[in-house]
Amino acid sequence: MSWTPSGPAIPHTTSLAAVIRAVERRGAVVLSGAGLSTESGIPDYRGRSGTLRRHTPMTYQEFVASEPGRQRYWARSHVGWRTIARARPNDGHRAVARLAKAGYLSGVITQNVDGLHQAAGSPDVVELHGSLDRVMCLGCRGISSRPELDERLRAANVGFDAVATRVNPDGDVELADEVVRDFRLVGCLDCGGILKPDVVFFGENVPPERVRQCYDLVERAESLLVLGSSLTVMSGLRFVRHAAKLGIPVLIINQGRTRGDACASVRVERPLGAALTEIVDRLST
Repeated sequence: MSWTPSGPAIPHTTSLAAVIRAVERRGAVVLSGAGLSTESGIPDYRGRSGTLRRHTPMTYQEFVASEPGRQRYWARSHVGWRTIARARPNDGHRAVARLAKAGYLSGVITQNVDGLHQAAGSPDVVELHGSLDRVMCLGCRGISSRPELDERLRAANVGFDAVATRVNPDGDVELADEVVRDFRLVGCLDCGGILKPDVVFFGENVPPERVRQCYDLVERAESLLVLGSSLTVMSGLRFVRHAAKLGIPVLIINQGRTRGDACASVRVERPLGAALTEIVDRLST
């Protein structure tokens, strides 16, 4: 079911004045979503380039219960990983890193699984939904690298040369059933168990200790700056609601309404790369 905006909505603005005043006080925590990575060529789920209108993401329940489901996921993700691995930080990621290094931010929480905040140089990023560059075994719980798995899958699927025209934020793509049918899976090198990307699938819970870490960051924040998230799912929205309940200012920069608008003091409607670069430049003068 898709989310339809409802309830009170704050008027949007193109002025960054309120955001700059909040960040200038230091102690801001960033909560970023897929909209921050669209300028790196990775479409988001629900925004203007949203893929949920055309694509149903893999659920945890299907992945665990269905071998054909795992085969379909890994075949498609094997193709999509090439786009994720090639993606580079954009101006928005670089601006967040500059704000962090200059001491304006006290933390970065990201709902993204693409690793672009870290690639841009942001320190101590909390990856709320995990990262596509890691793989975990559902048997022994061991962690391995995605590039290593990519090499193993290539070796097991010589001649598999499927090409996708569109990739989703989770690295999944659309492929025809006949392309997926002969794709060979590989298991954990240590125990032979089922391998899963170290990301939180739809229908799966974020690890409790990670949730607590995010709550701690929000509770110590002077402000919460939401970047490129529609806040449709509760995993991110709960931190916005928690900040608002504590009287911590919530400021949103996003193209389009969000589910957290009623909690925000301002929502800026601007492309993120340009907006965040302007914030950095104005704070540097």
